[in-house]
Amino acid sequence: MHLSKKGQDSVNSPKNILLFLSLTLIPLSVNAGWNDFVSSLKNTIKKETEQKQSPLLSEEKIVAGLKQALNQGIDKSVKQLGKKNGFMGDKSVKIPMPKTLKDIDKGLRAIGQARVADKFILTMNHAAETAVAKTTGILVNAVKKMSLKDAVNILKGNDDAATQYFRKTQSENLNAAIKSVVHKAVNSVGLTDNYKKMIKKAGYLARFFDKDSLDIDQYITRKAIEGIFIKIAVEEKRIRKDPVARTTDLLKSVFG
Repeated sequence: MHLSKKGQDSVNSPKNILLFLSLTLIPLSVNAGWNDFVSSLKNTIKKETEQKQSPLLSEEKIVAGLKQALNQGIDKSVKQLGKKNGFMGDKSVKIPMPKTLKDIDKGLRAIGQARVADKFILTMNHAAETAVAKTTGILVNAVKKMSLKDAVNILKGNDDAATQYFRKTQSENLNAAIKSVVHKAVNSVGLTDNYKKMIKKAGYLARFFDKDSLDIDQYITRKAIEGIFIKIAVEEKRIRKDPVARTTDLLKSVFG
């Protein structure tokens, strides 16, 4: 008698084999080791079934998926922020007047010189845009430092777990690397000249301001890094929540 393939699979299934063994070898049940054998066989079948239903991702795949997601977030964030008015045109990352210059800003607007203050704010944001456009390599290199333990914790963490990880571990490195780029950008967009003009226009108000207390380069650097993290967090959350944002099979597998 010949069985169809479906019939053979049914006969050869682990559960049917166990039933067959149970019925044909009942006399052996007096042996104390039989119950252990049956129990072991049941556990084996259970493990095989669970593995078939829920295949585990390999460690390498978890790390690769997270790195791909972060690199995707970095690439998109840098492109958004590095374009013209990438900072200035986005309220979530726009760089405002430094707090130490608030009184001067208020005074200039009170005497009809708002355009001077606005020009300074605009050039600060343009400096950040110029700097951020050159930081992709720095951020991508930071991704490579992620360990397996970090990757697993991030995968199990909140929607911005990866972003918070980089805030904690890479802020100082990014600051050191980006500040030199910001310094060049400050000169290229004429920020220093606009700053001097603003102080000059402020007149007597500038007497109450300590010019040495404000590090414009550092202020823009810090705000630029904050802007990058904000945008990467948005992209990270989108990849976790929105299937459409998972643009590769690897991302679908890890975040699915």
